[in-house]
Amino acid sequence: MEPILQVKDLTHTYGAGTPFQRSAVEHMSFDVNEGEFLGIIGHTGSGKSTLIQHLNGLLQPTAGEILLRGKNIWAEPKKIREVRFKVGLVFQYPEYQLFEETVYKDIAFGPANQGKTGDELDHAVREAAKLVGIRDDQLEKSPFELSGGQKRRVALAGVLAMEPEVLVLDEPTAGLDPAGRENLMANIRDYHRNKGKTIILVSHSMDEIARNVDRILVLKNAHVLMQGTPAEVFARGEELLSAGLDVPQITRIAMELKRRGVDIDPAVYTVEALERQLLALRKGGAGC
Repeated sequence: MEPILQVKDLTHTYGAGTPFQRSAVEHMSFDVNEGEFLGIIGHTGSGKSTLIQHLNGLLQPTAGEILLRGKNIWAEPKKIREVRFKVGLVFQYPEYQLFEETVYKDIAFGPANQGKTGDELDHAVREAAKLVGIRDDQLEKSPFELSGGQKRRVALAGVLAMEPEVLVLDEPTAGLDPAGRENLMANIRDYHRNKGKTIILVSHSMDEIARNVDRILVLKNAHVLMQGTPAEVFARGEELLSAGLDVPQITRIAMELKRRGVDIDPAVYTVEALERQLLALRKGGAGC
């Protein structure tokens, strides 16, 4: 099956021809499969933000191409707006983009620009609100009366109401308290499970990535350093740490236990997996 998105030899250079010339993304290639939950990690300056702005045509490549369902998104520049409806991008701190007088109108802005009206528009707004946990009685409130986490949900609902084929989330839980982070990620997990849509999650939090995604893309210095399942990536924990990146807290604990002579696999990244290993070890020791 053909990937839904393909990044082919992508390069983006800022300040070309000036003393400040630098490539934020350089010869980057990877595929995103239909229905996949992909995580992208990398330290500041690794190219994450520049990369995701290419996925829906907010930036145009210096070289290389982005294919959506096998077609170069810049093949017909006048139709790039349609690409942005199909690949929905939620920026970091999206609540700063809220501007309408009610929550309902803010969520309706995107789908109305798609041409939805009447019952179709109303259904899109209410369905998206429901997906992110916004109650009907909150729809007529001003978005500025809401908490930070609720504003974040309104901004997310505004993108979901356009029914994108691919949802790109840039640090969606940044600045939220732990309960707010987990509630929002639960909404995103439910959306992925119930709708089967493709999701790309950019996050600094290794724990957030580890708990949610099917596959991880690790960026370093404008290139892809590694990619694979969470188990495959965190099995290279020492390499991640030496590259200035982090690993989940549980992986750190497992790596330290291994260093201290405990016979476990240090690539674990969930509490449950570490618990299973320690219990198995205990049972094995009891049987000696």
